[in-house]
Amino acid sequence: MSPQQQSIAAEIREICASFPEDYWQDKDARREYPEEFLKALLASGWLGVLIPKEYGGKGMGMTEAAVIIEEIAKSGANAIACHAQIYNVAMLMRYGSEELKQRYLPRIAAGEMRFLAFGLTEEAAGQDTSSISTEARREGDVYVLNGRKNWLSRAQHSDLMLAVARTTPLDQAPKKTHGLSAFLVELPVEGLHLRPVPTMFNIETNEADFVDLRVPAENLVGEEGSAFRYILSGVNGDRIAAASAAIGDARWLIEHATQYANDRVVFDRPIGQNQSVQFPIAHAYAATEAASLMRFRAAEKYDRGEEPGPEANMAKLLSSEAAWEAANAAMSTYGGYAFARSKGIERKFRETRLFLNAPGSNNLILSYLSQHVLGMPRSF
Repeated sequence: MSPQQQSIAAEIREICASFPEDYWQDKDARREYPEEFLKALLASGWLGVLIPKEYGGKGMGMTEAAVIIEEIAKSGANAIACHAQIYNVAMLMRYGSEELKQRYLPRIAAGEMRFLAFGLTEEAAGQDTSSISTEARREGDVYVLNGRKNWLSRAQHSDLMLAVARTTPLDQAPKKTHGLSAFLVELPVEGLHLRPVPTMFNIETNEADFVDLRVPAENLVGEEGSAFRYILSGVNGDRIAAASAAIGDARWLIEHATQYANDRVVFDRPIGQNQSVQFPIAHAYAATEAASLMRFRAAEKYDRGEEPGPEANMAKLLSSEAAWEAANAAMSTYGGYAFARSKGIERKFRETRLFLNAPGSNNLILSYLSQHVLGMPRSF
């Protein structure tokens, strides 16, 4: 990292130090959103790292965003609780009108408006985004949205949501990827009905019904019907952010496993002296370092204004696998104590498993690489 990036990491590390493991254990046990943690990060201004300075942000790139997200996760925090505030602005910045940017970006940069929710996924469509069925019908100066979403996370704690719906029904679209539109929705809003979904870790997610949800027409992001292209662009940033969170988790797990392996003495010697203990940790470390390099390669390409599709997908694939490897190594190193909630290992074990599935399952990423990078036939 550059000296500036090292300074940013140190500042984030200092903020996170005020929220030790018992804070996260308590939030996890109570299934409570880490409100105090988010407020501290918002007050720092670093969640507006991607927002240009003319709108009140830090005016930096995805590389610095990656550093911030990694440091949050490396501290032991649940980065998923807040990292959407960083990457959700990408679509607005790239494709939103100047009026929308002027209206929302300064408030997001100042931490006055939380942009944490993204309404895209639907149960029937899954990862086939072009098959979503939520519709948006134009009525004068508003769009009226109707449909159902799932995995709509953090909506109860957000002031702004990015929602994607069909303005052209699928059976009338010239191509499956045509006819999707994106909207900025201020929350709370009449017509949005949320049903919390308990999960294996504290993610704060929901099923949601859009029932005659009205959005001002000027809140359309970009051109009507063109959002699929915007989503693909945004996915690259999302992949880099998720990779950074996974890398941070892996580093936290490796650090704790290494420390425990050095401190824990059995049969008159530290357990880390045994190759069966040290080799899995060392292998996870090597995998994490390799994933980190690919993540930074993707971020640098993103910052040059290029679309880092292959690099962002490989970064997410490699980092999720490295984090899961680190989680399993830590579980094995701690033995029975790995299951004790006080150690934090089982919490991170649960949180880390998400990255194999989302954002974008690793099988889908392998399919993308096979077809679009290696030139093999489409597998689905």
